[in-house]
Amino acid sequence: MKRRAVVTGVGVVTSLGRKVDVFWDRIVRGDSGVGPITLFDVSGYRVQFGGQVHWEPENEDICTAKDLKRLDRFTQFAIGAAKDAAADSGIDFSKEEPYRCGVVIGSGIGGLWEFETQEERMLHKGIDKVSPFTIPKLMVNSASGHVSALYGAKGPNFAVATACASAANSIGSALRAIQYGDADVMITGASEAALTPIGLAGFQNMRALSFRGDAPQQASRPFDVDRDGFVLAEGAGVIVIEELEHARRRGARIYAELKGYGASGDAGHITQPDEEGRGGAHAMTMALQDAGIGPEVVDYINAHGTSTPLGDVAETKAVKRVFGGHAKRLAISSTKSHLGHTLGASGDIEAVVCSLTISRGVITPTINLDTPDPECDLDYVPKVARDAKVDVAMSNSFGFGGHNGSLVFARI
Repeated sequence: MKRRAVVTGVGVVTSLGRKVDVFWDRIVRGDSGVGPITLFDVSGYRVQFGGQVHWEPENEDICTAKDLKRLDRFTQFAIGAAKDAAADSGIDFSKEEPYRCGVVIGSGIGGLWEFETQEERMLHKGIDKVSPFTIPKLMVNSASGHVSALYGAKGPNFAVATACASAANSIGSALRAIQYGDADVMITGASEAALTPIGLAGFQNMRALSFRGDAPQQASRPFDVDRDGFVLAEGAGVIVIEELEHARRRGARIYAELKGYGASGDAGHITQPDEEGRGGAHAMTMALQDAGIGPEVVDYINAHGTSTPLGDVAETKAVKRVFGGHAKRLAISSTKSHLGHTLGASGDIEAVVCSLTISRGVITPTINLDTPDPECDLDYVPKVARDAKVDVAMSNSFGFGGHNGSLVFARI
């Protein structure tokens, strides 16, 4: 019999703030974290805006100035989110059996900042000037390794890299570790810092991004007829999940039960989704089966909702394929309308939103939804947050490469 897992701690680093309560209040209010990019010179780019994180990690008790030399920006984000999630959970890891605690923190791209920095150094200063910290900083599993060391977590420890599905697949893998008895506590999520010169140029030149430079805060507009691409963003999300009885024994505050996980592959185009949403639909169906519930009990879906012309229609079709007539009764919203697309990190930030939606009774809105696309004809909670009792929530994440992941959260 599978064991049950619950969410007991949450942490985020986003363009709308690092602290969860600040982030939540701004999302509910309908704020946007999109603005001008100041991390590097964007004067030669057609896209000059994004969801940039503004913080000083050495002044926020994240890491020392010495540590900064050894940590890529994406790992810094992961540590910040993990510290908040661990503190929020109230777990004293020094009193836990270390081999019963694990970490799964993924990233779609990993240490792109370090890669670009060291390549520049090698080309202009020579091979011997490349930092000896280069490989440990840029590897995708750097964040998971550092967080594991921070808390002495010696159980399952790895990273998942499945593009924009990285967080969902990471959380799903952590859930499996608890369900099947490999761990009692898992720190899990994902981090991304691909808002770099090459990252921005690459996404811009493949025409995946919005070019709405005259109104950047309105550029991310999922399900709107005038959407023209996603907004590139950075950030991290981490949650702490525990075996249910483990959490109860220590009197933990429980946000929600992480009840099910499903994954699938489109096995088609490397960047475009299946136009009929068949892969996404299968991931949702598998998540519901894992949760042991029917589609009719789901109240809310936090959509992948990237604001791309193909993706939003495909996801709408996928929802209809799974939920049938119940699709019209679902509340659906996109956190990416506020933050832009944090790529591999998006699924965990959205898992935090699902957990808070259940525990706080508020459905966050899809902002910038002025004129719904006729092909996107469901209830996307436009512009204004909605008070509602949500007993079951689903989070969808679909990534380049045809990777699909869905998670189911429930009131307990």
